[in-house]
Amino acid sequence: MALGIEIGTLIDRDPGIRGGRPKIAGTGLTVRRIAGWYKMGMSPDEIALEYPHLTLAQVHAALTYYHANREEIEADIAEEEAASVHWERQLGRGQART
Repeated sequence: MALGIEIGTLIDRDPGIRGGRPKIAGTGLTVRRIAGWYKMGMSPDEIALEYPHLTLAQVHAALTYYHANREEIEADIAEEEAASVHWERQLGRGQART
């Protein structure tokens, strides 16, 4: 009889990978990234098909983590977006000088 996978083992954190953000265990793919794709309209099945190294269970685990910890992940998404805007502005200023 095959043993089931403990759901809690599908998401982990490693201070040395992605700044310790929650991620799919065994990968560098963050919950933030999965949540972003989901928010852009991709279904869990589409995410798993687009990234074949992921199982559907891993995608659902990431989305479960997102929904259970929405404030944490939304704050992380907002931080990433703010950093992106900052660097776009910095790069734009640098190009204007040349």
